[in-house]
Amino acid sequence: MWGCVSDRHRSGMRSNPLRKSLLVAALGGAVVLSCIGVGSAAAATADDAETRFVELATSIRDYCTPVRPSGGVIDRPAATSSVSPSGNLDSAQPVSVDPVPLNAVERCAGQQHQRRVHDGFWQAGANRSYEALHAKLTELGYPASRIHRMPDFSGSPRARVDLRVLGGDHLAVQVTGTYLGAMIETFGTPEGVDVTEVRLKPIIDRPSF
Repeated sequence: MWGCVSDRHRSGMRSNPLRKSLLVAALGGAVVLSCIGVGSAAAATADDAETRFVELATSIRDYCTPVRPSGGVIDRPAATSSVSPSGNLDSAQPVSVDPVPLNAVERCAGQQHQRRVHDGFWQAGANRSYEALHAKLTELGYPASRIHRMPDFSGSPRARVDLRVLGGDHLAVQVTGTYLGAMIETFGTPEGVDVTEVRLKPIIDRPSF
């Protein structure tokens, strides 16, 4: 029960039974709940962040999914990925898995996420450190469990965010801090592959939206 109480406090309680009784009566229940609840609160916070993200990603997907007048989804051919799967690859990334093409819905969703991140980072000083980059992404609603650190690019911090929600999804984004805010690139991750394992062609200019 006293797992979170210091040795000093324990010693004081043993030497003064009356004080110990008063403390137990006043704080005993609170101490137990506080000690037990730390891990549970952190887990609940992570679960809440994931739930909110899934709701966000689903609403973006719904926005990007065209619907026939009768209610059926319109089939569209797969769109070409915005990254090159070969040639002039980023040597700073010690991985060799090629990105996959994004379909029309994923490409549209990627543009929406690009806009959200770009607007959130505009002149936000994201280039200062990876910690600042990570903090801003979580503030924008992307759970920490989905944010993965990547090697810095020319001294600028860089992270990838896994945006896959449903089975068969491929969408992810790479965010690089810049002196004005952030440079955001969408790409497709093969099923069953971690987003950090995809090797991308480096981009020089901020992607247009």
